[in-house]
Amino acid sequence: MDITLLFSYPTTRCIVLAYPAVSRPSTDNAAANVGFPEVLRVNKQSETKVQTRQNLIDAFWSLYVNKRIEKITVKEITQKAGYNRSTFYEYFIDVYDMLEQIEQALIPTLEEMPPIRFEERQIGMPMEAFLELYERNRKYYAVLLGENGDPAFVGKLKASVKPILRQTFGDAAKAEGEKFEYMLEYVLSAMIGMMSFWLNREQPMDSEDLMALLSELTEKGVIQRLRTE
Repeated sequence: MDITLLFSYPTTRCIVLAYPAVSRPSTDNAAANVGFPEVLRVNKQSETKVQTRQNLIDAFWSLYVNKRIEKITVKEITQKAGYNRSTFYEYFIDVYDMLEQIEQALIPTLEEMPPIRFEERQIGMPMEAFLELYERNRKYYAVLLGENGDPAFVGKLKASVKPILRQTFGDAAKAEGEKFEYMLEYVLSAMIGMMSFWLNREQPMDSEDLMALLSELTEKGVIQRLRTE
């Protein structure tokens, strides 16, 4: 069975951090003022915790772009961020846990992936969804997918997409058996590899041109394209 892989446009991934709503106290009822300062204090604490965590992540990342993770210490991170070690351990188990949390935030979940169409033996792949995530978090992806990044991160990206593709193909995937897994690995490796190369270029091609090239190569193959040049 021949399967052609095409690409569909993504939904926009949006993470909203919600805080408790603050009601304006009534001037007519003194009892309505009870607890109002406490709500403000809780809100302020929540905002402070979010900012503290981000400051620690930023400090870690400024080190990670130049050093391998095994060379980075909690002491370096906290000194750079301006906190003590106990503050670090309020948010992370260790340096590796910090990296894991960053990576998980960068990997789309099944619910966040765009719908994939399956018509006339053609299936849409969420290429633009990955590109959108790449561009939005360029400083992270460029490092994680670079020479000094985390080799396991690519596998995590693939794993986030494969289940929905298996489900979309259904009986067709089952009919292909183990070959289908090789097909998925081939396409996803090529897609992520090209985007990683694109991210690390000093003067990369336009993103629309990249999408067109990826689509053509996936549909027709490299050899077919070279033969028609």
